[in-house]
Amino acid sequence: MKLFKTPSLIRWLVPRRTWGFSSINTIYLTFDDGPTEELTQSILAILKEKEVKATFFCVGANAKRYPELMSKIIQEGHCVGNHTMRHEHAGKTSKKAYLASIDEARNYIDSNLFRPPYGRLPISYMRSIKKNYEIIMWSWLSYDFDVDVTAACILEKAKNQIKPGHILVLHDNLKVKEKLEFFLPKLIDDLKKRGLDFDVISA
Repeated sequence: MKLFKTPSLIRWLVPRRTWGFSSINTIYLTFDDGPTEELTQSILAILKEKEVKATFFCVGANAKRYPELMSKIIQEGHCVGNHTMRHEHAGKTSKKAYLASIDEARNYIDSNLFRPPYGRLPISYMRSIKKNYEIIMWSWLSYDFDVDVTAACILEKAKNQIKPGHILVLHDNLKVKEKLEFFLPKLIDDLKKRGLDFDVISA
């Protein structure tokens, strides 16, 4: 079963991470895994057209490879966060190696925000990371990466589930390109029609 909206029980069981915010009418759009040559420019163009700001959780290797895209993200008023150096899975990586990956990524991503790839983060890792970062999770996951989830399904789930204060997760990678370019403008328009504003996450 795909849980687009993060259950309250999970938030309660995994405290000391940011799952959302208290807000009357603001939501927080985030993009994981970039920047990418194939999609970042397109995302930025859509955000600029719609006058929306977002937060990009970047992979260090990509930030190193595309410094001009990192600069453009920031110049256009968006924020960035650390998403490890090589998108490591915490459940398959030693604590020492995982923390080293975050530190290495910091050379290319100037931010005190961190989001663990796959949403996996053992408590022992979290305690060390919390010394330097705010750990940002999410309230609503788009499943844009899942080939079985259509753009229409994403838009329908968003319509029924997204609430003020929610942190939304989309992706900036090649495998979601066609789907995201189609549904992102419609998603933004739909949320704006509901009177919701967009803002960045900042530490």
